[in-house]
Amino acid sequence: MTLVLSMDVGVATHIGRIREVNEDAYYAGERLFAVADGMGGHAAGAIASRTALDVLAGADRSELTQDALRAQVRAANAAVVDYGRTHRSAAGLGTTIAGIALIDSGRAPHWAVFSIGDSRVYLHSDGTLRQLTVDHSEVEELIAEGALTREQARAHPARHIVTRAIGETPPPLLDVVIRPALTGQRWLITSDGLTCELDDRDIQRHLDPNTTPTVAAAHLVEDALAAGGRDNVAVIVLDVRGPDQSAVVERTRPRRTAKEHDD
Repeated sequence: MTLVLSMDVGVATHIGRIREVNEDAYYAGERLFAVADGMGGHAAGAIASRTALDVLAGADRSELTQDALRAQVRAANAAVVDYGRTHRSAAGLGTTIAGIALIDSGRAPHWAVFSIGDSRVYLHSDGTLRQLTVDHSEVEELIAEGALTREQARAHPARHIVTRAIGETPPPLLDVVIRPALTGQRWLITSDGLTCELDDRDIQRHLDPNTTPTVAAAHLVEDALAAGGRDNVAVIVLDVRGPDQSAVVERTRPRRTAKEHDD
């Protein structure tokens, strides 16, 4: 008998109160969910984030493995590099990327939590919010060295400078953490437009399990805007509602692909 893993997902993105272009994008598919935060002049960041997610979507298949995921991220990096080489005005474009992918591991599926840059993945489970990715940023290195506190880092002038991004040669190292796919998990994938405005306590407040993913995502973005909205923001909230072991994914929402929303 094939067990079913049902999931419910909510997404929200906004250009913010200051930026002229939304360079954030998201992908929410069958087995793969990701956020990308682009960077580069002349709207090149928006191209970078969409290009990376369009390529990454090729890994969204039932036989997905960790090796296939890593290969698809390398292909996404190559596509962004190639665009910069062939479009002079977009030279230096890049993007962060962070997400989760359902991979087959033995008899039960697991999540591969992956990231490059300072977009983040959180797991909310049993009333606890845990950040499962590590920021690849200058301020994170300063925190690790003891030169900055986390509170100081939130206002540091270098807080948006990443040390690893899609669009580099050679390809950047992809961080991957494996976690079992269990009923009751609530995942949050977000760009730094959220985490630079809200601390973890504010974020957790909106992840109450009695709130739907759609409502939670919308409220998180609304609070980021109310706190200043100084950057683009993109958020995916995903609930695992089915049995703990599964070979088949049952979606409880329409398929969504990478896109921009300015309103």
